[in-house]
Amino acid sequence: MSNGMGLRGRLASGAFAVTAEIGPPRGADPEALRRKVAPLAGWVDAVNITDNAGAYVRMASWAGSLVAAQAGVEPVMQLTCRDRNRLALQSDLLAASAVGIPNVLLMTGDHPKFGDQPDAKPVFDLDSVQLLWAARMMRDEGRLLSGRALSTRPAWLIGAVENPFAPPAGFRAARLAKKADAGAEFVQTQFVFDVPAFARWMAEVAELGLPGRCRILAGVGPVRSLRALDHMRTGVPGLHIPGEVDRRLRSVPADRVAEEGVRLCAEIIEQIREIPGVSGVHVMAPGYEHGIPAILERAGLARARPRDGGPGSELTGGFQGDRSPRSAWPTAPTLGGTGAH
Repeated sequence: MSNGMGLRGRLASGAFAVTAEIGPPRGADPEALRRKVAPLAGWVDAVNITDNAGAYVRMASWAGSLVAAQAGVEPVMQLTCRDRNRLALQSDLLAASAVGIPNVLLMTGDHPKFGDQPDAKPVFDLDSVQLLWAARMMRDEGRLLSGRALSTRPAWLIGAVENPFAPPAGFRAARLAKKADAGAEFVQTQFVFDVPAFARWMAEVAELGLPGRCRILAGVGPVRSLRALDHMRTGVPGLHIPGEVDRRLRSVPADRVAEEGVRLCAEIIEQIREIPGVSGVHVMAPGYEHGIPAILERAGLARARPRDGGPGSELTGGFQGDRSPRSAWPTAPTLGGTGAH
């Protein structure tokens, strides 16, 4: 979508990729979203636009993706199975490609009972693995789930999510393999605070031969307050915060927790870069998106990324990027002598 390398190109090249996450506004003002996205231009390879994250109503991800592109940042459109049946899912995927959205991230989605309208009827006609399979078939075989042929194939890069720390232990690497088999070309993980545990999961992933097939971006983010820390510890299923991280953040004065959280996030990024098989990081900083560039700079990721007029100029012409299937991607190269990347 951009005239630069873009997320597909950066992952294919073996360079360390950076994505970020943006929650659209709870309203119809596109400027609210542009203000979040604009500071990330030139710093990230792409930005996720969430799809009613946590089952809370916000601006649709497809619309937010177009706004992000106009702001000069390549978008990743999230799409959940929670709110749509297979007809709507396939229709939205086709529409994304038609308007030039180059990346889609497919997930099951949080149950409505956790959100702001708990009486909403969930759909879950497909799960994430089934949706990944459907998207791959649409793009690579030009067919819908019904078997009917498409007149024009879509051309997005297909992504998924995974939580390395959710129980049962030993299951999540195998689950990622299922997603890669279904069609996932990249995956973004839950927050990583326990780097040794994440490294062990990456070793399991490597044993399955996945890093060369599905690029792995580790989820990271700053803890900005003790209230946020408590929520992460008790209110986010499958998120593990080691005791030493908890003690470190509680050992500083309350007015310095945010600063310490930023420092910790940068350190985690530096450690993650040394783990074989990791292709990048996915930075999640709700309410602090403007601070992401400073985190990346502190972590040594302040390299220039081409902007070349911004991605918005290609919206009406469809995605002009590389349409090569996953089999054409290079095998994972070595990054800085640290092993397979």
